[in-house]
Amino acid sequence: MQKTINSTEFRKMVATGARMLEINRAKVDALNVFPVPDGDTGTNMSLTLQSAVKEMNACTSNRFQEICDAVSKGALKGARGNSGVISSQIFRGICSVIKDTKDAFDTKTFAKAMEAGTKVAYGAVSIPKEGTILTVVRLMSESAGKLASKHKDFTDFLKALIEVGDDALAKTPELLPVLKKAGVVDSGGVGLMHIMRGFLAAISGEDLGEIPTEAAAETKKSDEDLFGDNSDIINLDLGDIEFAYCTEFFVINLKQMTTLADIDRLKEKLMQIGDSVICIGDLELIKVHVHTNTPGRALSYALELGELDRIKIENMLEENRALKAKLEAEKKEMGMLAICAGTGLEEIFKDLMCDRVIEGGQTMNPSAQDIADAVQKINASNVFVFPNNSNVILAAEQAKDLVTNRTIHVIPTKNVPQGFAAALAFNPEASVPENKTNMTHAIDNVASGQVTYAVRNTTMNGFKLKEGDIIGLDNKRILAKGDDIAETTLKLIKALKREEHEMITLYYGEGVTEEDAEALAAKVGEEFSDCDVDFHFGGQPVYYYMVSLE
Repeated sequence: MQKTINSTEFRKMVATGARMLEINRAKVDALNVFPVPDGDTGTNMSLTLQSAVKEMNACTSNRFQEICDAVSKGALKGARGNSGVISSQIFRGICSVIKDTKDAFDTKTFAKAMEAGTKVAYGAVSIPKEGTILTVVRLMSESAGKLASKHKDFTDFLKALIEVGDDALAKTPELLPVLKKAGVVDSGGVGLMHIMRGFLAAISGEDLGEIPTEAAAETKKSDEDLFGDNSDIINLDLGDIEFAYCTEFFVINLKQMTTLADIDRLKEKLMQIGDSVICIGDLELIKVHVHTNTPGRALSYALELGELDRIKIENMLEENRALKAKLEAEKKEMGMLAICAGTGLEEIFKDLMCDRVIEGGQTMNPSAQDIADAVQKINASNVFVFPNNSNVILAAEQAKDLVTNRTIHVIPTKNVPQGFAAALAFNPEASVPENKTNMTHAIDNVASGQVTYAVRNTTMNGFKLKEGDIIGLDNKRILAKGDDIAETTLKLIKALKREEHEMITLYYGEGVTEEDAEALAAKVGEEFSDCDVDFHFGGQPVYYYMVSLE
């Protein structure tokens, strides 16, 4: 019988919970409400937990305080998608209780931790929706206290708690009609139960085996070369520069007694007085580079081997001051960050004067840390963030806690066309509140939809779908079905069209040629002669077309 969990065992619980989730990631991804190829709940939750484990593993202390702080910080930094953000908050609440443990915690303490996890998770969502991961964690936490009184042994306690969670999960379709129509349970709740089973496996000593080779991949970052900056230096406090002088020189005309072993010893001496050491060469020429606070000692060591040539010593503290002063002088009041997937869409955002674009969207939600890092690299006091996906908005809100010297303003764009409208509404002469208001109003005037294909047989929104059907949908429901991409896109536009709309824009994605898009635009123009019609290359994955009506 195991009545308590010490810090080493808690580490194993977190790591095994993350491992169990990663093993079952693809299964969780497949539990998508809409039968479209963009399920990402499992991936989002797994990447969030992997970030927590990475931060935990980097923690050298084995005190609960430091371990819990690392898990909370790592989960927040890695949080992506609504499910990932909520998972991070559940862990944050759990850790807020366990961190006060001195030697080991019992089932009653873990029950309190579950209650705290539920409270923090609910607080992170402006309008909590039942029938989701929130319901599953709440019902487990409500039973945890009674179960802890009944079960002192952790294995028995977790088994009972998992049984409650499974029952709660089975009820989610009754609480959320969209799940019932799709014939699935909540994917976030399934992910949470895999984590709980990982906890149990850690305590019971179950061997999970190897993680599948198709592991969750980190979200691809934007090409840094497109945004040449010195952000690593910009954001470095002067006090963080441990070694102030960048020292470079050559050693020439080496003394006759100098050996190759002497060159190795020189490198060892340089490493003792600084970092970023380069000491390479032979008995003809040695190249030296070192960051140090005592450049004179570096020169003296080298003089023992030969003569010095082309000496360069730069004060990195002064360089940092000058760079920061320049950036402060050039700092603007407002900047914009957009999130999207597709090279064409990215180029359009840049043309609309977005300072930075990071890759993300369905199947590849950026984490809160990804968004914060991108914001930090924009030289502006206020940064408007366009998530362009309902599953990214919460992560963007969480990024506010991860930035310094910047204020994030999240414009709740749920799709790329709304993001374009928000960017178009930006006025550099207006104030921050005025821009925020104008951008928010602008997205209300955009109707948008996407065209993709069904990945399973199902009945939804009045359509009987079979795998492979072409479907058109907005953010909430399926609006069109067909066997042909162009035909289904026309049906979707017809369902979205309102009398006040004057402009229809098509953004064609991967697998669609320019000729096909041009032909479809012509058909749309004939069908809707009261509107101007345009088309652009989007390059987005998953969706053949994104449609915007304004």
